[in-house]
Amino acid sequence: MYTAFRLPPSCHIRPALAKDIWPIRRLVFSARLDPTQLRWQQFSVIEHEAKILACGQLRTFPGCQELGSLVVTPAWRRQGLGTALAQHLTQQAAEPLYIECLGSELAAFYQQLGFIPLRGTELPPALRRKFGISQAIARILHLPLYQMRWPSTETDA
Repeated sequence: MYTAFRLPPSCHIRPALAKDIWPIRRLVFSARLDPTQLRWQQFSVIEHEAKILACGQLRTFPGCQELGSLVVTPAWRRQGLGTALAQHLTQQAAEPLYIECLGSELAAFYQQLGFIPLRGTELPPALRRKFGISQAIARILHLPLYQMRWPSTETDA
């Protein structure tokens, strides 16, 4: 499906700590992502010389998870950090995994990692309301919103 990506030297992925909440919030706000449900316990970060360069979280819902808040510091983009962090988070997922993203460039990024676009009826009950609200807003504002799932079986791949 995809090749595991190696991080640049001296960068490492680790679970977020309580002290990381403000750098995580700054990254999420700077990317204009959904600032709700930012629980540091759900995040993994990429760190370089004690500085957080990227973050992403696995939000847990009944019977499923959502990959969210994946952000890379602008100066470090296009160096594979987003790919490495997304791969790490997909490996950490313990439940069926879903994602919602805005724009065709992000959709292509996640499809390249192996995510599969959803048809409207495929959302689990726990995400129907959450994703349904953003879908309605996207329709009204004519925004390109994509909803995807991580393959649950080898037949999906």
